Amino acid sequence: MNLAEALKAAIGYEARIRDLYRDAALAVGDEVGKRVLQVLQKEEQGHLDYLRDRLSEWQESGKVQARQLKSILPNREDMKESLQRARKTGPSAGRQDELALLNQALELEKETSDFYQSMIQKLDGEDQALFEPFWEIEQGHVTVVQAEIDSLRGLGYWYDFSEFDLEAG
Repeated sequence: MNLAEALKAAIGYEARIRDLYRDAALAVGDEVGKRVLQVLQKEEQGHLDYLRDRLSEWQESGKVQARQLKSILPNREDMKESLQRARKTGPSAGRQDELALLNQALELEKETSDFYQSMIQKLDGEDQALFEPFWEIEQGHVTVVQAEIDSLRGLGYWYDFSEFDLEAG
């Protein structure tokens, strides 16, 4: 796979997951879940814009310069605050539709992450560097979606933090 093909494939992955988050945000009634999905949708749209710009650059010049790609996901401190809020509200019930959408998103995020990892392995130096930030960010998306799923199921975890202590008595 050459760089142009990789960029076009990446655009396809990002469009699919962006559309899933858009549709899911419209379908869920829970405001917290809706906000999480909207943030993820916005992030994926940023990825699409970035990739389309890189493809355009490649089509014009035959080469691509990697530009900084940042995530809009919350930092670790914000996640801790979310954990504390989740502890107050407890697990959600009766949201099977949202859970199904999140499971679908989780699978697509894993598939997208795997694609980026394969591009890092298959492409040469500078072209690899273009996809490395995407792989890291998509791994973060997997974590966020899994945290939402765990919260809905009431499994006692939020962003890999235990919501309870079995030894606390």
